[in-house]
Amino acid sequence: MRPVRALGRAARREWGPLWATVRAALAADRLRAVPMTLTAVGLTAVLQVVQNRSWGFGPVQTLGSVRAEDPLWVALLRTPLSLFVPALDLPVWGALAQLLLVFGIAEICLGRWRTLLIAYVATLAGTLYARIGVAVGPDGFLGLPASDALVVDTGPSAAVVALAVYLCHVHRARFTGAVVIAAMVAEVAVKDNLAGKEHLAAIVAALLLCAVSGRRDRRRLRRRQGLGVGAGTRSGAPPIRS
Repeated sequence: MRPVRALGRAARREWGPLWATVRAALAADRLRAVPMTLTAVGLTAVLQVVQNRSWGFGPVQTLGSVRAEDPLWVALLRTPLSLFVPALDLPVWGALAQLLLVFGIAEICLGRWRTLLIAYVATLAGTLYARIGVAVGPDGFLGLPASDALVVDTGPSAAVVALAVYLCHVHRARFTGAVVIAAMVAEVAVKDNLAGKEHLAAIVAALLLCAVSGRRDRRRLRRRQGLGVGAGTRSGAPPIRS
């Protein structure tokens, strides 16, 4: 029983604050707590149906398909929609489940705009990495073969990985964050492909955002502490008690 209790305490420390936040939001607002997530899931499902039709494949590829060989300005224009275009070689239910779970938790805990910002920064990091990797070549560090320039790069996986890492940072779930990062490193070690390396690029982007957020929070805390010194008097002396 002791190992079970210890495991339970560890799980509560790791996921307790996150679970409490999500449960409270869903109990109060139910699905109204995640409107952006539901929109993302619906958009992804619609794009999956459309791109599997003879008349819809071309338009979806034109609007949301990104390749490293594309001109940079074209890739940047397509990147926002590419996040919601399911990869053709993967089951769509995986993308929908990732969006519903990770985007939903992030929307509740971080807010919709910060969730979208992190998601797009991570997706853009993967897109830019693909270009750099192809330019470096297969013999360079984290380089890519020239054939990867033709690979269609779509789907929410890079954004999901980055959001998971950022959520673990915000809620101090360090063990879970380490597991996520280790799993992505193992993915590249086992299957050295473009998707796996883009996940690592997304993790780097998320860690940079974590560092920026942490630095901003420390500055805000120091500013509040500075304003709090002598807040009750003009001279900074202790307030007089009657």
